[in-house]
Amino acid sequence: MSNATRTPKMRSANTYWLSNLVGQGAINLFLLALSLACLLPFVVILAASFSTENSIVNQGYSLLPKDFNTLAYQYLLVDSAQVLQSYLVSVTITTIGAPLGLLIMALVAYAMTRKHFQYRKAVAFYIFFTMLFSGGLVPSYILITQYLQLKDTLAVLIVPSLVVGGWVLILRTYFRDLPEELLDAARIDGSGEWRTFFQIVVPLSTPGLATVGLFSMLMYWNDWFTSLLYIEKTALFPIQYLLYTIVNNMDFLDLLSQQAGVRVDPPRIPARMAMVVLAIGPILLAYPFVQRYFVRGIRVGSLKE
Repeated sequence: MSNATRTPKMRSANTYWLSNLVGQGAINLFLLALSLACLLPFVVILAASFSTENSIVNQGYSLLPKDFNTLAYQYLLVDSAQVLQSYLVSVTITTIGAPLGLLIMALVAYAMTRKHFQYRKAVAFYIFFTMLFSGGLVPSYILITQYLQLKDTLAVLIVPSLVVGGWVLILRTYFRDLPEELLDAARIDGSGEWRTFFQIVVPLSTPGLATVGLFSMLMYWNDWFTSLLYIEKTALFPIQYLLYTIVNNMDFLDLLSQQAGVRVDPPRIPARMAMVVLAIGPILLAYPFVQRYFVRGIRVGSLKE
């Protein structure tokens, strides 16, 4: 082949490579700008937590602290031992409740996808029914405090949230998409249901399980309402509920000072921003470990042609 014949093809290949490079670069720049835009609210919150109350009220929010100070964090961390204890409670209920709840929901969802399980439709209806109707706050309170005797225990922060109906249905849909031929082949080879579930279904369903597991972690970490209802011992306060009570006490102190005619200026806005930073910081560490599982699992090679 002559040089005159190669030149147009080479130019075409170079043009395609250059256009592809430009397109990929534009997409990467757009995603980078979008990521920075998503980080801006947290940067503003962080800057406000190190600003003074007056600077925020008079000048508004900004990306950099105004009149830099740490008064908000000093106010929230005045009892550092209690804060550490509350962090320990939140970590405990999250590390126990999220994996245990994920295991229970995965087992229920897997049973609902098995055709030989004759009660699968009844279980599915029961799960769906709980998404539409609940027993109500008063019956739930009576059940937990009077019959189950879970008030002021660590279990009350874990047990009521172990199973979420919507997440069970999500896992059921994910399990139902798994190739039935692969599961049948495992049974023919002598694999029981437990072995099939843990050695075949779970590895193939890692993205779905990781997603539901992350949602469960966020639910346990951010839950403060359960503590408001059932926890009175300060030693069992999760970090979210502790920060909630601190901010409420600060508002109450401000109200009393106004009624008494004494000027007291607690850092209300910076303290709220600092509360967000203290509450959201640890859970952000979980995202880098779970992010890669948010893509759909690849099952190439699972089935023989």
